[in-house]
Amino acid sequence: MKKVYESADAALDGLLRDGMLIAAGGFGLCGIPELLIDGILRAGTRDLTVASNNCGVDGFGLGKLLDSRQIKKMISSYVGENAEFMRQYLSGELELEFNPQGTLAERMRAGGSGIPGFYTKTGVGTVIAEGKEHHDFDGETYILERGIVADLSIVKAWKADDTGNLIFRKTARNFNPPAAMCGRVCIAEVEEIVPRGSIDPDLIHLPGIYVHRIIQGEHEKRIEQRTTRKREEA
Repeated sequence: MKKVYESADAALDGLLRDGMLIAAGGFGLCGIPELLIDGILRAGTRDLTVASNNCGVDGFGLGKLLDSRQIKKMISSYVGENAEFMRQYLSGELELEFNPQGTLAERMRAGGSGIPGFYTKTGVGTVIAEGKEHHDFDGETYILERGIVADLSIVKAWKADDTGNLIFRKTARNFNPPAAMCGRVCIAEVEEIVPRGSIDPDLIHLPGIYVHRIIQGEHEKRIEQRTTRKREEA
């Protein structure tokens, strides 16, 4: 089966529809699938629910889809670096389902592993637990969290072969493997596609069985916040 596509638009063709749930890898701007995000922007797909640690920054990454009003709901852990994210949420324009980071990662992993739900102590006694099933185990209270199964996963990796085996570079691995696992269809954008068989099996971070389509492209290396020290006078 052909997995390598010539562009983000080609890889997304036939997969997008209004109201769908998309799982997106990345943490801040590290390991975000910016080419696929731009493809969704061009397609104009609306009323999206996006499961991602955060929503990019103003004007970049998933932040572009906020600016275009294509996202209806975010399932996220952090909103602090995107002013438009905060504005839309506080004004009631954007739905938000808060998740602790570990819970969100495990919800994605569980969905990709065929696990419909799991119990966790994280969030007990807070707004996170409101409306969720509670159960006591060995005298401790836990809440039930549901696994996430997305219509589409979009992730960013460093290297791939043409069968979809992926290697992520350092901290860019972050949410990408569980996000890739939980999608009914997964598209990976990569910096390099290498010959089949050239990746040491022990170095593969995500096996190709989870990846359905691949694109290769140039990626912008952005710094979220640049903080510098004033130069001391001689």
